[in-house]
Formats: sequence, structure tokens, C-alpha cells
Amino acid sequence: MLSLAIFDLDNTLLAGDSDYLWGRFLVDKGIVDGAAYEEKNRRFYEDYKAGNLDIYKFLAFSLRPLAENDPTVLNALHREFMGQCILPIVAPGATALLAKHRARGDFLLIITATNRFVTAPIAAMLEVDDLLATDPEQVEGRYTGEVSGVPCYKEGKVQRLEQWLRNTQHDLKDSWFYSDSHNDLPLLERVTHPVAVDPDEILADHATARGWETISLRDSGE
Repeated sequence: MLSLAIFDLDNTLLAGDSDYLWGRFLVDKGIVDGAAYEEKNRRFYEDYKAGNLDIYKFLAFSLRPLAENDPTVLNALHREFMGQCILPIVAPGATALLAKHRARGDFLLIITATNRFVTAPIAAMLEVDDLLATDPEQVEGRYTGEVSGVPCYKEGKVQRLEQWLRNTQHDLKDSWFYSDSHNDLPLLERVTHPVAVDPDEILADHATARGWETISLRDSGE
């Protein structure tokens, strides 16, 4: 069985947060009410960084524009978003890191709290093997604004990964997980090779105390 190389997305493989940037993009395009939406978007992002985000309140906020717009419109917006906001923030060392694990014969998996609508095209662009993300509910081809299943956040990432492992027959033997955030400590504690990537202060301190590898992908190399 192939070893798993698991990657967080935002502020890890990307030098920025795709969820936050999608909200900013919607404001700039006039899809949502500008000042009010931007303020809530910024506040939720600060809560995330502080580790006290109410994920269900955030999802009620962030998934609403998906429910309020036709999927064809959303897909066209996302294509523009990819070129304008995502391609410029792929971390310089991300491609080399992914290539290193690909050359080792590892199975590449992104696991992210950001919803699948935002992240699936990014995962496809990065050519990873699979994606675990928070899943927006869909009924008859339209988003409802609700979340489907367990949000892929904090302990929810562990739950979603364990379910995926059962369904795919992969395991965590000789596994890797790369993340920037202390919110991912529950999963970092589970893998064989936890790696802190451009970590926040809490994760940096934890990584030092535990003797975990710390790297930067913001430079030209991995």
C-alpha cells in the first residue's frame, strides 16, 4: 500500500487562504453586500487564526452565496477567481514538495476545512490524487447553503480521514502531514511524520517542543 502524503491547503501549499480570498473576490465582484460581508469575513478569519472559530456559524455565512447563485454563474466566477486570486499565491516550494512525494510513489491527499466548491479546482490544478474538504449540500444540482456531513475542521479532519481510510483501505503507516496551523494539531499528532510549514506561533512552539520538522514553502525550494 502506498504511503500517504497529506497536505493542508490554505497557508500551506498556498501562501494565503482560499476561503477568505473567495469572500473578498465576491465582495469585489458585487455578488455580496460589500462592507458588511467583508467585516464578517475578516472576523471569522481572525477567529480561525485564534483557534476559536465556530465552524457551523462560519459555514452558514460562507455557503450562503452558493445557495443564492446559479451553479453556472458560480463556476464562471470560480474560473476567474483561480486566475486572479489562486495562481499568484501557490507557494513557491509547493510544486517541488508535491513532486518529491510523487516521485517517492506516495499517495497525495489534500485535507482542508475550506469547502469543496472552492478547493476542488485547486486540488485538480495541483494534481493531487484526492481531496477531503468540507462538503456543501446540493439538492437537484443547486447548493442549499447547508453543510453535508462532518465539517473538515480540527477533530473533524481526523474523523473525515478515518472514514476515508476505511473506505479506501489506505492506512497511516509511514504517513506525512504538512500544515501551518495549530488547528491541525489533532491530525498532526496522528501521522508518522508531522511537518510544520510556515507555522503560526502556537504550532511553531509545539513543533519545537516535540522535535517536529519545520519547513518553509515560501522560498523557491521545498
